[in-house]
Amino acid sequence: MIRVLVAEDQHMIRGALVALLGLEPDIEVVAELDRGDLVVEAARSVAPDVAVLDIEMPGADGLAVARTLHQELPDIRTLILTGLSQPGHMLQALESHVRGFVLKAAPATTLAQAVRRVAAGERVLDPDLVAAALETGASPLTPRETDVLALAATGLTTEEIATQLFLSPMTVRNYLSNAIAKVGGRNRIDAIEISRRAGWL
Repeated sequence: MIRVLVAEDQHMIRGALVALLGLEPDIEVVAELDRGDLVVEAARSVAPDVAVLDIEMPGADGLAVARTLHQELPDIRTLILTGLSQPGHMLQALESHVRGFVLKAAPATTLAQAVRRVAAGERVLDPDLVAAALETGASPLTPRETDVLALAATGLTTEEIATQLFLSPMTVRNYLSNAIAKVGGRNRIDAIEISRRAGWL
């Protein structure tokens, strides 16, 4: 029996995932959660074979949770579910030691098959996303440029970003200019959109 932990913040989707996996004779859902920051503690308690994680959750996103699970509970294999076909997330997932990366729009049978394959030690990656990730490549942004652009995406002004990151406004403007140039944007809004589509933000 494959023991599975499911973490998904949208209740209807989580219920559907749990019900779908519950129909499989060789899969048992041993925990279901709606926040990323609850996963590691729950995993220690119920010892799942596979953690099925939504990529975007409150508390901690699926990729951050996958990294922590790999470091602290390396026997648990992770499978990321995403509704977003952002190629940059695929590369981040591989760096986070994720074993599977599946789109929520995939056919219903895909999830159970992916859980079985991940539990068996295989990698399960959406082939279209792999191709897109190879074409898009890794983020050209430094971690600090990513931080600044991510805060700009929330609507903060240059001065507010500077205060939050303990930088001078001039330094923030330099990071924003570099980020805009690196992603090929016309301005910060364009750079944010390009980076989001690529999965770099």
